[in-house]
Amino acid sequence: MKWIRVNMSDLSVKVEDVPKKYEQMGGRWLTSSVVADEVPATCHPLGPLNKVVIAPGILSGTTAPSSGRISVGTKSPLTGGIKEANAGTKVSQYLKRMGYSAIIIEGQPKNKESRYLLTVGKEKVELVDATEYKFMGLYELSEKLASKYGKDVGIASVGPAAEHLLAGTGVAFNDVENRPARYAGRGGVGAVFASKGLKAIVVEAVTGQANILNHELFETGRKKLLSALQEHAVTKPGGALNTYGTAVLVNIMNEAGALPTRNFSSGTFEGAKKISGEAMAEAAAKNPKAGMMGHRCHPGCVIGCSVIYPDAQGNSHTSVEYETLWAIGANCGIDDLDAIAQMNSMCNDIGLDTIEFGDAVAVAMEGGLLPFGDAKGAIALLEEVRKGSPLGKIIGSGCGTVGKVFGVRRVPAVKNQGMPAYEPRVVKGIGVTYITTPMGADHTAGYSIAPEILGVGGKFDPHTNEGKVKLSKDFQATTCFIDSTGCCVFTAFAILDIPSGFEGMVEACNAVTGANWTTSDAYNIGLNILNMEHQFNLSAGFTSNDDRPPEFMKLEPVPPHNMVWDMADSELDSIWK
Repeated sequence: MKWIRVNMSDLSVKVEDVPKKYEQMGGRWLTSSVVADEVPATCHPLGPLNKVVIAPGILSGTTAPSSGRISVGTKSPLTGGIKEANAGTKVSQYLKRMGYSAIIIEGQPKNKESRYLLTVGKEKVELVDATEYKFMGLYELSEKLASKYGKDVGIASVGPAAEHLLAGTGVAFNDVENRPARYAGRGGVGAVFASKGLKAIVVEAVTGQANILNHELFETGRKKLLSALQEHAVTKPGGALNTYGTAVLVNIMNEAGALPTRNFSSGTFEGAKKISGEAMAEAAAKNPKAGMMGHRCHPGCVIGCSVIYPDAQGNSHTSVEYETLWAIGANCGIDDLDAIAQMNSMCNDIGLDTIEFGDAVAVAMEGGLLPFGDAKGAIALLEEVRKGSPLGKIIGSGCGTVGKVFGVRRVPAVKNQGMPAYEPRVVKGIGVTYITTPMGADHTAGYSIAPEILGVGGKFDPHTNEGKVKLSKDFQATTCFIDSTGCCVFTAFAILDIPSGFEGMVEACNAVTGANWTTSDAYNIGLNILNMEHQFNLSAGFTSNDDRPPEFMKLEPVPPHNMVWDMADSELDSIWK
C-alpha cells in the first residue's frame, strides 16, 4: 500500500510506501496513529505543526456492505485534543481502489491567502492553484469541479466558514449525486483543512475492487455481515432506518423524555411530530420526484438511512438527519421542517457542523440574542457566518465561545464540544460517552442508545448509573474498531444482536490485511486505539477535570423525569483503569 504526503509549506507531493507498522490499519486506527506519532500534542491546531490525515477504512473499496466510510484525523481547534470525524462517500472507495491508504497534509503555504486543489488520479497526484474557488459555497464548487473533472469524481472540500478558520466547521464529501452533503463534521476538522491552504481534494473515479489477499475468506465474511444487516429490524430493507431515516429517533427520544429542548432545559418538545421521520416520509410520499426515503450516502450501502426532503416549494434538501432535526429544531425551539431543511442546506454550503451550529444558536437564544423558535433569526445568523462578520465568527466558533461572549451558564458541552441529541441526565450511558470520550461530547463514539433506548444488544435501564461505565467503555472500544474498518457505525445494531455479523466483519478484514484477528482481538484493537487517543489528550494538557459534565447538569433537574447528572467523578475516572 501507498500513501500520499502533501507538504503545503513547499507545495511538494510525494507518494510513499506505507511504513510496516501501519500496513494493517485503516480509518480511525490509521488517522489517530499518525496524529499521535507525528503531531506534537501541544501544538496550535491551526499552526504549521498540525496535520490532517484522511484515511479510508480497511474494507473501503471492496464489496463489503456499507464500508464506504472515510476518517479525517487531526488535533481539534474546538477541543484542543485529538479528533477523528468520518463520513460515507465514494472518495474512500476510489482512494482504496487506487492503492492509497491515506492522504497526509502537513505544513502551511507562505501566502495565507493562497488556495490549492489536490487532484488524485491513477497516474498523477498534484497540487493546482484554486484561487478562483476562494470563499466559494460548496454547492457551486461541486458543480464547477464536476464540470471540469467529471461527474463521477470524489470530492472533499471546505466552505467559507472553514476558510474563516472557525472551530465549528467540517470537511464535506460529495454523495452519489455529487452534493456536498456527507460531512466529517465535528471538532473543527474543516478549519484545520483550510488552514493548510486547501480548498478541495478531487479523486478520480475508479471501478473494480481494492486488493484482497484471501478472496474465499472475504466472501465468507462479507456474506455473514450482509446477512446480519439484512435480517436485523433496524438495518434491514424496509426496517426502521430505511423507512424513516435516522429521524425515526425524534419521536422515540421525545417519548423517552430525552430529546433535549430549548438548550437542554427540557427532555420533551411539543413540536416533535412536526420534525420527525414520519413527517418527512409523508412529505416524500406526496412529492416523490423531489423527495426520497432510503437514500444512500455511498455506493454499496445496504442500509439507506438518509432522507432527501422536499419542502413546500418542491426544493430537495438532502441528508436531513436526526441530529440536524434536533439541533436546529427542538434544541432551538423550531418546529418548521422547511426552515430546518433550508438551514441544513445552508450549513452544507457554508461548511458548518449542524450539531455545533444548533448548539451555538440555542446558547445564543439563551443569552437573549434572539428568541427560541426564531427560524428567520437563525437563518440570518448563518448568513453572518458565511460573511465572516464578528457575530458570524462567534456563532461559527461553537457553543462554548457563544456562552462566554453572551455570559450564558447553561452551555451543554464537554471539552468545549457541543452535546448531540440525547439528554445525558436521562440516558446515563450516553452521558458517560459524552464525558469520557477523547473526542469531546460525541454520540457516535460509543452509541449506548442501542441497548438503553432501543433494546439492541441487550436492555439497560437508561435512568440508572449501574454498569454504565463498562457499557460505555465496551461501546467506545468496539466503535474504534468499526471506525477503522470503513463500515458505518449503524452496522453495530446488527452485529450486537447477531454475533455472526461481527465475525463476518472481522473475517473480511483478515482477508484484506492478512491478519488472523478474532472478535476479541478486534475489541482489543479498539481499546488500544481509545487509550492512544486518551494519552494524546493527556500529553496535550488534559486532566481528569476535562472528563466532567457541565455544572448545570449536576444542579438542574431536567423535566419530565426531573433527573440530574449524579454519577460520582471517581466512577467516571474508572473508565481509564
